[in-house]
Amino acid sequence: MTSWILSYDSYDPDQEALREALCTLGNGYFATRGAAEESAADEIHYPGTYLAGGYNRLVTKIAKREIGNEDLVNLPNWLPLNFRPEGGEWFNLHTAEIFSYRQELDLKQGILRRTLRARDREGRETSLAACRLVHMGAPHLAAIEWTLTPENWSGRIEVLSALDGRVINSGVARYRQLGGKHLVPLASEEFGEDGILLVAETSQSYIRIAVAAHTRVYADKVSDKIERQFRQAEGYAAHALNFEVAEGHPVTIEKIIALHSSRDHAISSPGLAAVETLSEAGRFESLLEDHARAWSHLWHRCDIVMEGQGRTQMILRLHIFHLLQTVSPHSVDLDVGVPARGLHGEAYRGHIFWDELFIFPFLNMRIPEITRGLLRYRHRRLPAARRLAREAGYRGAMYPWQSGSDGREETQILHLNPKSGRWLPDNSHLQRHVNAAIAYNVWRYYQATGDREFLSLYGAEMLFEIARFWASIATFNQIRGRYEIRGVMGPDEYHDRYPWSDTPGLNNNAYTNIMAAWVFRRALEARALLDTDRRVELGETLALTGDEITSWDEIGRKLLVPFHEGVISQFEGYERLLEFEWDIYREKYGDIRRLDRILEAEGDTVNRYKASKQADALMLFYLFSAEELRELFSHLGYNFEGEMITRTVDYYLKRTSNGSSLSGIVHSWVLARSNRAASWTQLKEALESDIADGQGGTTREGIHLGAMAGTIDLVQRGHTGLEIRDDLLHLNPCLPEELQGLSFRIRHRGQWLDMEIGCGRLTVSAPEGWDGPRRIMVGDMSFALHAGERNKIACDYEQNGCSPIKKV
Repeated sequence: MTSWILSYDSYDPDQEALREALCTLGNGYFATRGAAEESAADEIHYPGTYLAGGYNRLVTKIAKREIGNEDLVNLPNWLPLNFRPEGGEWFNLHTAEIFSYRQELDLKQGILRRTLRARDREGRETSLAACRLVHMGAPHLAAIEWTLTPENWSGRIEVLSALDGRVINSGVARYRQLGGKHLVPLASEEFGEDGILLVAETSQSYIRIAVAAHTRVYADKVSDKIERQFRQAEGYAAHALNFEVAEGHPVTIEKIIALHSSRDHAISSPGLAAVETLSEAGRFESLLEDHARAWSHLWHRCDIVMEGQGRTQMILRLHIFHLLQTVSPHSVDLDVGVPARGLHGEAYRGHIFWDELFIFPFLNMRIPEITRGLLRYRHRRLPAARRLAREAGYRGAMYPWQSGSDGREETQILHLNPKSGRWLPDNSHLQRHVNAAIAYNVWRYYQATGDREFLSLYGAEMLFEIARFWASIATFNQIRGRYEIRGVMGPDEYHDRYPWSDTPGLNNNAYTNIMAAWVFRRALEARALLDTDRRVELGETLALTGDEITSWDEIGRKLLVPFHEGVISQFEGYERLLEFEWDIYREKYGDIRRLDRILEAEGDTVNRYKASKQADALMLFYLFSAEELRELFSHLGYNFEGEMITRTVDYYLKRTSNGSSLSGIVHSWVLARSNRAASWTQLKEALESDIADGQGGTTREGIHLGAMAGTIDLVQRGHTGLEIRDDLLHLNPCLPEELQGLSFRIRHRGQWLDMEIGCGRLTVSAPEGWDGPRRIMVGDMSFALHAGERNKIACDYEQNGCSPIKKV
């Protein structure tokens, strides 16, 4: 591997599904898994293609119950391309004798290559070099180039190129007993001299999908002698090409496709659009050139260079790559959110959770236009969030824990424990903290961009309605003189009820309450930032009263925060739970990350123990600096000394199973200042989580996008102390000893700054014409930021914290 290449030097059927997820190619509009062109969906391969926002709902009857689910739909498979010598079998990796095999994902250019040499049962040896792209510059195009070389034979060869709409959603084994047939075939036809067209429609959402393709052969004196036959069936269209090949003479086969949907702008119909787009596509070589150029522009904005890190550098780039394939500049004008598993598979049914919290910080500082577009997804679903709040007896907006097409709650009421085979109640919809995450994302976007237009038109309305929700769910306890939020779940996810109660939900989850208090303050601040006319307009539209606005400040100062043993309690009553016997269970089971499933299968429940799936209370230290937390706790009327951070971090690190891919990122972040070695270890483990399938087989169902983005943000902000406070850029570098240096660019208030951070050095380069803030805070010191200069600051890295000391 190089720092730009993810490579595999052999074919391994047991690892193929994982590799297909990791080698997915996409452009923010659609993505296709890295399955071999000649493969079909089976227990080894799964060639899925997914459209951003392409959902469909099915209802399945099981045990006299109707279970409805909305899924990100597996679209018609455009990959099928195969060959066979005359009289031979179609090429198959499992029946051929493989002499060599190599697969490479080129992150720099955004292409997937595969080279192999194989012998069939008749002794004919053939070499194949394949190259594939999903165009980053032209979002409706994708292409495959094959170079076939008959090494020891001559004769006729047949190449089959197809579009297959007979696919179903079957990429996640535990979903297979539920309905998975989402596509209704509409048309299979050919056009022009070499084109085929397939049109299908989703059965409930009526999204029409059209894929057009042409397949052409290029070699000396071959093109004039090709016999082409059209083959069709319901939901299937193909061209079979028959021609002569000569020993040792390569033949190039190009398959170019165009994909359109009825969700597209400025089209008459998807079929007409696909045919027209394809007619203007050109050869593979020119497509590759334009595609690579688009990727070079993205890398210029988004690359992070880690000095002295080979594999770690490559994995970090792999994570940036997959983030930009899921949400790209093409996402800006689409009505889409961020699926937690990317566009890389069918896990979580393609739903949108709170992972934006880990994803947006990177985008805010590189391509904030994408963040703005993705936040519009949430704003468009504000009416649905209001409806959910009303139905639950609250006011304002209550966003769902799982979101899909229209913003309703997509969380199932039951989930399957594969260890016990039992279906159990799913109470995860009680994670009301998703509301706080959306508010947090709105505010951090505004801080990074200064985009008052967005705040005025969309952001403030979301903040107001979320604040209104928190005010309606909070109840005042006369005895305590504090407001409480009861019957919720925190980010932990293991604990969904008290062991002594039959009612789901927990009281006064610290993270939820503190985030609610933070939301109240930001809503009031946003209101003050609006011009007078817009403030009046929103007030009248939302029927905001003066008493209601006053109550936000009142509740925001008196929300209850529970404590025990000198640490922040994860939730009220946490101290009453039993200590868990971690060592005994690790010895018994080895991997105990899904402790909830293990205990349920034993007839026990994790609700009885001080054991968390992932960071909960520690999320506070991930989202806020110590200075911000101190000020926030003071606002709530609580003392907050620095030692509380250390005590709370140590307490929960010992009581967390890391059953979520997000947990290690949070833990690495909170350790970055106090234990750099442990922080680096956690970061390395988080980086390896997907590429090594550390979650035990889940990555093959779709990458963990929040975790990938979290590792990127951990490097760009966690180890640099990069934040925006009081409209100033703050840095407080503290690199792990293993990391010799970092360099990257950020976009601050519409302009680019170049950062170089290393041992004892920090350089911030501002462009000519820089009209952003004229000063930068490094540690506790303020330095002038001069336009057109490389501003150098010397840093003295102390043992447990890096303290910048002077400007050079």
